[in-house]
Amino acid sequence: MLITERDRLREDVMAVAQLTGFNRASLIPILREVKEKYRGVDSYAMQLIADVLGIHPVEVYAVATFYAYTQPEAEGRFVFRLCRTLSCDLASKDIVARQLQKDLGIGFGEATEDGVFSLEWANCMGMCDQGPAMLVNETVYSRLTPEMVHEIVDDYRSHKEGRATKRAPERTA
Repeated sequence: MLITERDRLREDVMAVAQLTGFNRASLIPILREVKEKYRGVDSYAMQLIADVLGIHPVEVYAVATFYAYTQPEAEGRFVFRLCRTLSCDLASKDIVARQLQKDLGIGFGEATEDGVFSLEWANCMGMCDQGPAMLVNETVYSRLTPEMVHEIVDDYRSHKEGRATKRAPERTA
C-alpha cells in the first residue's frame, strides 16, 4: 500500500486533534504542526483541518493568516523573524535588518531559492527590554548587533551544509 503525502498529512492532523480535541481550540496547535512539518499550509491542508474540526475553511484561513507562526506561505528550513516594534526600532533594529538582508541575500518576505532560509518581520516577540530581538525557528536572540547577526547566519549556513556548528550565544541580560 502506497502512503501519499496527503495520507501522512491526514494522520498528522488527526494525531494532534486526538491530543487536543476535535474543536476550534485545536486549530492553532494543528496549524503549527502542519506548518512545521510541511513548511506551509496549502488550501488542501486548510480544507482537511476544517473537515476534521467541523468548522468552515474560512475560519482556518482567518486564523492561519492572522498569526505569524501559522502563515500559510511556504518558508525556508530556517526562518529568521526580526521584531519590528517601536522598542526594537529605538534599539537600532534598522542596522540589524540591513545586515540580515545582506548576509541572507534576500529581503523581508522572501526565501532563498534553495528553500533553506526565509526572512520575515514579527510584530512582537515580548522581548521589548532586550531589543533588537530575533527568532530563528524556535531560538530567541536578543540585543542583536550586526556582528552577532553575521555570526548567527554563518552558524545556520554551516548547519545547512552539515558541518559541525557552534551556536552563537543568545544575549539576554
